[in-house]
Amino acid sequence: MRLSLNDSGYSGLVLEKLSGAGAKVGDTIRIQQEGKEYTGILMPRVQIGGDPDHIVIKLSTGYNVGVRLSAKSELERVRAGGKARRTDERDTPTPDSNLPSVAILSTGGTIASKVDYRTGAVNPALTAQDLYDTVPELGNHANVRARVLMSVFSEDIQTTDWTKMARAVAKEIKSGADGVVIAHGTDTLGFTSAALSFALQNLPVPVALVGSQRSSDRPSSDAAINLIYATEFVGRADVAEVMLVMHGETDDSFAYAHRGTRVRKNHTSRRDAFQSINSYPIFKIESTGITEIAEPIHRRDPERKLKLKPKFDERVAIVRTYPGLNPSIIDYYTDCGYRGVVLEGTGLGHAPKAIQPSLKRALDAGMVVAMTSQCISGRIDMNVYRTGVELLEMGVVPCEDMLTETAFVKLMWLLANKKSEEEVKKSMTESVVGEIEMRTEMAQYRASLEAE
Repeated sequence: MRLSLNDSGYSGLVLEKLSGAGAKVGDTIRIQQEGKEYTGILMPRVQIGGDPDHIVIKLSTGYNVGVRLSAKSELERVRAGGKARRTDERDTPTPDSNLPSVAILSTGGTIASKVDYRTGAVNPALTAQDLYDTVPELGNHANVRARVLMSVFSEDIQTTDWTKMARAVAKEIKSGADGVVIAHGTDTLGFTSAALSFALQNLPVPVALVGSQRSSDRPSSDAAINLIYATEFVGRADVAEVMLVMHGETDDSFAYAHRGTRVRKNHTSRRDAFQSINSYPIFKIESTGITEIAEPIHRRDPERKLKLKPKFDERVAIVRTYPGLNPSIIDYYTDCGYRGVVLEGTGLGHAPKAIQPSLKRALDAGMVVAMTSQCISGRIDMNVYRTGVELLEMGVVPCEDMLTETAFVKLMWLLANKKSEEEVKKSMTESVVGEIEMRTEMAQYRASLEAE
């Protein structure tokens, strides 16, 4: 069923031209003006912002373009959009006893989406059938069952969503899944992978978060390949950890599986944006097989009993130090009853001397203050310079080589699951799920540079 013009978002001159041509969203139209011709599928117009005299069409290349119409523009309907098949007309692959059982949980983002070629719109893939329609190769890798947990932009993810995801994963594992894939937007993928690493203790099978840097309707999309690699990985790999699977280079040749607590998005748009920090990827995934690069903490063991600890205390903040940082920022969190602050300091773990009185006040009030570094690589060492030593003596907790986002998530998790402040502080300096390594190798830093 095609979208009516009343629901298309168009108005004024554009709506008049479309009505005159009898065109609806999903139809192929041709626009002629100023000696130029544009042919493509009529797309709905976004409701926020934009020039109302523009019309949006999807070209045969897969890209959307906006064309500004004038009174002299000629518009004609070339052909009607296609008719969608009913769900019962489509064939779901017959389960293959030789393939692993993989659960795919969708939370939003472009990775688990499908293109409606009648309208050119990109919609969530709501069922296993939708996923098979979009990525039919999945049937060669696993028996897939899929469901949508939520449809949320990754920047809108809340700590309560982490809890919901953890419980959903536990349910799938209890139902016999050989592995679980979570489709998620990329912007906060590192936060969620860290959160699930702490919430899902003693995993018997692997869990992989996966995203897409390029939308499913773009020729350069990495959505299908990432999803295939992630599905193959959780179904076959001898590991039982929370991992993050994404492109290993800009081409489509392989993907890496990174430990969930050691990975960061390092580029806004590159397909190989995700890199392991102060660590190596754990696996390399290719069409020819899965190669182990570093030893995982836990191997696959279906008899191991999962320990679900999905609670997080939201009263934690990140404060990035900078020249001229106002101490009242720390005072604000203290006065609001926050239980923890991750201080992202400079270099080896330093902060302006001007905020020390506010930090002491926070610490005296029972707040846990943890220190990470703004530097991407390397580790905290607060014993080198006087400023660091003073902060240590006050009670600031050094986070070794932990990423800031991982330390943030870990502190929320510890505050919700430990009984005392001292237990929390002690655990912040110890590795629970591979988030801390006691030795940082220079080769790890060089590897990250070479990846650029």
